Amino acid sequence: MAPPSQLSIATSVVNRLVKEEASYYKELEKQQASIAKLEQGGGDENAEYVLKQERRGVQETRAIFPQLRNKLQDALARLEYVLVPANQNGPGSGTTPEEMEKGQVAAAAALKAIHSQS
Repeated sequence: MAPPSQLSIATSVVNRLVKEEASYYKELEKQQASIAKLEQGGGDENAEYVLKQERRGVQETRAIFPQLRNKLQDALARLEYVLVPANQNGPGSGTTPEEMEKGQVAAAAALKAIHSQS
């Protein structure tokens, strides 16, 4: 079996980072819902501590986004760097049309994720 191409590797990295970002946003939503629930409920003596911990979790999750954005931008730049020569070299470049399409789809998803964060 041939080793994966640079395009395939770059595409995988971008896809993983896009999924990771989506996962963190889902986690943030869950944490915020938990905080809202605790703020509405709560005569429990332990509620204050739990609320504090949940708020800390939200802060930690939000702190991840700038780093993740930088990683995603770097990975996208690498993908675009690999994608352009593969596209210019055409069919004889050793890059399959499927790899090219996957790379382009991954680049579009990364751009969408980056712009949705702005």
